[in-house]
Amino acid sequence: MIQRSLLRPVQAIRHLPRPYASRTTPIVRGATQRLPPLCSHHGLSSQRYYSAAAEPATNPSSEPPNPSSASSDAQEQQDPAKKELDSKNREIIDLKDRYLRSVADFRNLQDRTKRDIQSARDFAIQKFAADLIESVDNLDRALGTVPTSKLAPQNSDPDTPPGDKEYNKDLANLYDGLKMTETILMGTLKKHGMERFDPSEGEGEMFNPNLHEATFQTKVDGKEDGKVFMTQQKGFLLKGRVLRAAKVGVVKNS
Repeated sequence: MIQRSLLRPVQAIRHLPRPYASRTTPIVRGATQRLPPLCSHHGLSSQRYYSAAAEPATNPSSEPPNPSSASSDAQEQQDPAKKELDSKNREIIDLKDRYLRSVADFRNLQDRTKRDIQSARDFAIQKFAADLIESVDNLDRALGTVPTSKLAPQNSDPDTPPGDKEYNKDLANLYDGLKMTETILMGTLKKHGMERFDPSEGEGEMFNPNLHEATFQTKVDGKEDGKVFMTQQKGFLLKGRVLRAAKVGVVKNS
């Protein structure tokens, strides 16, 4: 009797329609649906739960993607462009530096060329002036040989022979002519930058090895050491450059 009472509900369940077999609506992942009890008899109940979504297959060996590796891959892809940009920037800096250096070198060359041209113009007559110095020296020596006492008649005695008076007058005229020639010649040379200097004029200059050439030293009363007291040969300058140093005597009392 008990066995029959248990088999009847099972047979009734087999002949019942299955409403959950015809459901086609998918169920959201993770959600479950509770079906109504199929039978309840003598305190027995049955419940089943189904999911329409298949559970993902889990692979214990697979690891989640690493964001740092993705960023490194992106950097590797961008590295060629960045390297090329850095290379171009360095090339631009190098070319700019070369350009500035070239401009500076060209300007220096221009300045140096201007100085050379000006120097060539200033000292173009240097050789001619050096050759002319001897003529100027000879003219100066000729003027220096005439004593001042012979330039004008010193004796007003009427008994003086007229020949002596005429002689002094001619000598004075010759001296005046030579002096005028020297003055004009030195003025012309000065226009072209050539000047003559005498370090013993006035009280005398201090000895300057750049301008003077000491031929001897001696004691001179009333003058300090290193003073130029005598000029044997006058010096010449051309545009501030020493064309010939003056030959002088220097005081040395100590």
